[in-house]
Amino acid sequence: MNTEPRVTAEQITQHLGVVKSTVYRWHERKALSAQKIGRLLKFQLSEVDEWVRAGDANEDTERGSEQK
Repeated sequence: MNTEPRVTAEQITQHLGVVKSTVYRWHERKALSAQKIGRLLKFQLSEVDEWVRAGDANEDTERGSEQK
């Protein structure tokens, strides 16, 4: 059983140095998994770090800039 606490989108922004809208956009595109608890999205920091290391954050960010 994983006992790692889940963190908020705000905590992810501080950890990664991105704005909150980026975190929500990653989640909306089904790229970044989160669990909805009430009205809040909660993330596992280890999953976010693994996702970033895999390079998925860069790919999703590039796709977002192409759509503008």
